[in-house]
Amino acid sequence: MSSFRTHRAQWIILAALALLFLLAAQGMSTRDWLVTVLRGLSVAAVTFLVASGFSIIFGLMDVLNLAHGALFMLGAYVGWTAYVRPDTVIDLATPVLLFLAGFALSPALTLGLSRIPARLRERRAFAWGLLAAALLVLYLALPHAPMAAWHPGEYTDSPIVWTQTFEAERVAELAQPAVAEVPAWLVWSGILLGGLLLAASLIAFNMQRRPPVAVASAALRRGLFLFLALLTVALLIYGFNTPLTAFMLSLSSNWLFLFAIVMAVITGVGLGGLMESTLIRPLYERALYQIMLTFGLAFIGTEIVRAVWGRSGFTMPKPELFAGRGEGCPATSIGGWLQHHCSTIVIEIAGEKARIRTYNELFLIVMGVLVLVVVWLILQRTRLGMIIRAGVQDSEMVEALGIDVRRVFTLVFALGVGLAALGGVLAAPATGLSDAMGAHVLLTALIALAIGGLTSYPGAAVGSLIVGLMQQFIIKYGQIGIQLPFMDEPFKPTPPLVPASTVLLMVVVLLLMPQGLFGRRE
Repeated sequence: MSSFRTHRAQWIILAALALLFLLAAQGMSTRDWLVTVLRGLSVAAVTFLVASGFSIIFGLMDVLNLAHGALFMLGAYVGWTAYVRPDTVIDLATPVLLFLAGFALSPALTLGLSRIPARLRERRAFAWGLLAAALLVLYLALPHAPMAAWHPGEYTDSPIVWTQTFEAERVAELAQPAVAEVPAWLVWSGILLGGLLLAASLIAFNMQRRPPVAVASAALRRGLFLFLALLTVALLIYGFNTPLTAFMLSLSSNWLFLFAIVMAVITGVGLGGLMESTLIRPLYERALYQIMLTFGLAFIGTEIVRAVWGRSGFTMPKPELFAGRGEGCPATSIGGWLQHHCSTIVIEIAGEKARIRTYNELFLIVMGVLVLVVVWLILQRTRLGMIIRAGVQDSEMVEALGIDVRRVFTLVFALGVGLAALGGVLAAPATGLSDAMGAHVLLTALIALAIGGLTSYPGAAVGSLIVGLMQQFIIKYGQIGIQLPFMDEPFKPTPPLVPASTVLLMVVVLLLMPQGLFGRRE
């Protein structure tokens, strides 16, 4: 009873929304209601993956990451690359690992730069000179890295055609190996040197803001070990490039899709950690600059996608497990789907047959629930989760306990961006890829968070659920119409009412509860 009194407004609003959804079900058949609910849950699952990461980052760090949608989009395009052109990923692995190897020596670089006379080290020209040298070396080396890829400006070699080639299972036949134009050792040395110089420049900029700190010998050993490990793996991948490429191209689409998910998440986590440690960290006391920076990064991300993959949208084929269309399809049970890998399942409800897409309306929902449970367990049952929850309440107290808050911030930002990238690669086979997908999902996620509460993980789940269901019910009633009193013809909502309805709901909720359903009171 006391819980009801404490959260009375939340319960009343949730009860009113549940009543509205029940009333909405009265105007459609059981089949239509079930399909609409499943589609709403599918949209909610993708929205939640973006909203949850955004919520965790904002709750702990007070950073409004407006580049979250662009990172969702980048996860989708990276996933497409790993799925359709795994040979490109194999070629790209060596330069990326060599570049990261330079950053692995950061402790040694910090120690070396700290021994440079302060009058030279503290000059801005010193740090800017290192940065200019890094960019020049990378500009000269990167274009010569041997890499098999597509050409978005040529239709016959564009991502659209390569997607069709993948569906025809001819990628292994038509993909051509990359040819090195200059000696490989020279290119790899340049990329490694560029990474070292870039890491040194970032350390030099950091030293201008605060005096250098002592570097522990353990950190030096870890950095050297990581450097040697990255260097070894990079050279091994280059040495065995041909058999690795042949192996990847021989895999089934199911394994390639799993590989795409892993690569998208790794890319998201890496970009998130890099963004926080290099761009966001210096701006923690400048909220306006954070917003401007992440807003600018969103535009940069969009332009990178357009430059690398082109402006035209294209599809990402579903893996074999969800793409069967031959004998035995559509399936009539889960067992039939597992046997024939059908793209749809037909079930009979109240004498009517409902066709359910196995990827869109089943797999995406399962993945959304799985991520919800896993992240909740991390937040509730692990030491990192305890630190995150405590930091949301009082970050200064956490720092006073001797916890390295900077490292926690980096991990949280990387986790949030990784969830967005995961959402992108999972959504790509269902919605396709386009350079506008990031902006669309960011708007939907922000509406869901405003309804559920910007700093609440459960609020992100509830808000995403409400937004997903409302959108799909409005779309469905746009097809069948709503019989309103005093109207002879059913009212059919137009497509612009889909986003407008969720915005209206957000306004109503915020008028009643400015912090959202589950947001903390300031």
